[in-house]
Amino acid sequence: MKTTNQFLSAMLIMLLLAMPMFTFAQDEEPKRPEYITVTKSYWNKNYKGTPEEWTATEKEYKEKVTKKNEYIMGANYFMHLFTANSNEVIYVQSYPNWEAIDKAAARNAELEKEAWPDEEERKAFLKKLNSAYSIFHSDEIYATLPGAKHFEGEITDDTVMYLRQNTMAFPEDGSMEEWQTLNKKVFENVILKNEYVKSYYPSMHAWGSDRRHFNQAMHADSMCDLEKMFEKYQELIKEALTEDERKAYNKYFKSHGDYLYAPLKL
Repeated sequence: MKTTNQFLSAMLIMLLLAMPMFTFAQDEEPKRPEYITVTKSYWNKNYKGTPEEWTATEKEYKEKVTKKNEYIMGANYFMHLFTANSNEVIYVQSYPNWEAIDKAAARNAELEKEAWPDEEERKAFLKKLNSAYSIFHSDEIYATLPGAKHFEGEITDDTVMYLRQNTMAFPEDGSMEEWQTLNKKVFENVILKNEYVKSYYPSMHAWGSDRRHFNQAMHADSMCDLEKMFEKYQELIKEALTEDERKAYNKYFKSHGDYLYAPLKL
């Protein structure tokens, strides 16, 4: 794949807040979450069940608990394709505000009791649910940002989710005005015009390991289209920005990491 430090625009908090990254239902005008939580778990190598049993168990919990939780706007799983650890399982939930994060956890406990009134049955189900993962996991909270390009269509077996995690730079010769001008050009003339970018959802650090983190998540219809997406970006960025503007734009990025996941349909 052809990637450069130029790839895809950043959206900072000075703009309006964005739309949801994951939703249970598609509205004509999707409501926006203010925050998303990202939990990175790992497979339990001693898990006794099959992939089909794991999927069925997670689907049952989602139907009986997560989708009924009014404090959770949406949720989804993403499976490792190309990341540092092949055992990674990413779980993302979105929330309307900061307070909803705590309220959602308490509401889950209530809904679990409603779904499985018998205590022993409930404990057995949750034990089975959690047995798929190792005891270690990590959590991050991100604030959603504007400039979303919303996913349309259906998730298929070929759909891939590309995540670019940027470490932002804060150049002394930079300015808010310059950043906004360049970023607006890139978003309008590169991301929106790239037919291979099926979605674009930016978010930035709110709570976690590195306050410089700025994430850009996007879908492509297939691995082949992902390659085309990168190539198209190079064409469009040269049309949208002059060489001096591209240099000015790149100074706001220190480094980045690239990750590929398969969205899970539940």
